Amino acid sequence: MRPTDPAPGLVAAPAADAAHAFAAYGLRAEPGTDAFWAAAGAPVSVAAEGGGWSTLFLWRGSPATLGFESWSEPVPLRRWGGTDCWYAEVRMPARLRVTYWFVVDGTAHADPLNPAGAGGDRSLTATPDTPAQPHWPAVGPEEVLPLPPTRFRWASARLGTRRTVRVHAAGGGGPLVLLLDGDDWLYLHPAMTAFDTAVARGDLPPVTLVFLPTRDREAEFGCRPALWEAVRDELLPLVAETGLPADPDRLVVAGQSLGGLSAVYAALRFPELVSRVACQSGSFWWTPGAAELPDPLAGPAGGSLAALLRERPGLSAVRIAFDAGEHETRMLPHCAVVEALAEEAGATVRVSRSPSGHDRAGWRHALTRDVAWALG
Repeated sequence: MRPTDPAPGLVAAPAADAAHAFAAYGLRAEPGTDAFWAAAGAPVSVAAEGGGWSTLFLWRGSPATLGFESWSEPVPLRRWGGTDCWYAEVRMPARLRVTYWFVVDGTAHADPLNPAGAGGDRSLTATPDTPAQPHWPAVGPEEVLPLPPTRFRWASARLGTRRTVRVHAAGGGGPLVLLLDGDDWLYLHPAMTAFDTAVARGDLPPVTLVFLPTRDREAEFGCRPALWEAVRDELLPLVAETGLPADPDRLVVAGQSLGGLSAVYAALRFPELVSRVACQSGSFWWTPGAAELPDPLAGPAGGSLAALLRERPGLSAVRIAFDAGEHETRMLPHCAVVEALAEEAGATVRVSRSPSGHDRAGWRHALTRDVAWALG
């Protein structure tokens, strides 16, 4: 399911004078030569006529298609003459950070020219007007991210699942931060390093991170109580047994997409457990069975969560930071309804928009920033 519309005019460039176009991107050697590849690097953007950016993507070798995370339809690459140079010029809007990859013979590959990766088969790029993400290092697709040495096995009787949970005390540890979809933040994006850096720079107090992997996102993250009963009764006692500093009275839950939906649901139904939330691009279109519909986002604005909020729960003790990608055209109306209703219900609310689509590449900065805000 692709929750945003493709950007207008997103096509491979016409075959016009590609040599001149490559020169505009700072590549003056003949495409396909050793000198050309020695100078080639990560995608380069130049200002496009009429606004936005034209971004050059390069692939060396066999035919390939360029894919994007939730922002655009795939773009086929063009070959430069009879060389090993395949390319696409992609029209991008202002302020866009995006995950992308190349597909060759049905297999996804990271960009070998780009030092900024997201796991072994994804890369990250951003237009020049996109704000930096100061706590997040560039990690190449061949690098293995460091993992917290503290871990335990959680065999949940309530959920009927088993999973390995890792725990990291950033800056010596403190309030608990529960990271939903924890494996993504362990193996694809260097959250442990980012939180360590944020604490060291004074942008975040010391915290204890709990990386919670997900077994079935639809089953666990829908508006159902089972996950949060299991967190309260099973997971938190296991975290306490690690011996790391962990203050459950200042628990922050950070979730994205369906995880964001679940985090806000927990604040509504379990406010004694979850009173601080960092939510990025919450799937507030969700209603039971909506994910199986041809167009899951076509239902009532705010979905089931808006219906719960209209019951006017007392949320005066709750702090919720909402963030969503400014390019998530169809998600934003759902987000706006829930944000407004949460504030009307008494929660302390922060609303922001990141320069991205429905994409962890854009959620990363909001994650560290909004956890700091949620802790007050």
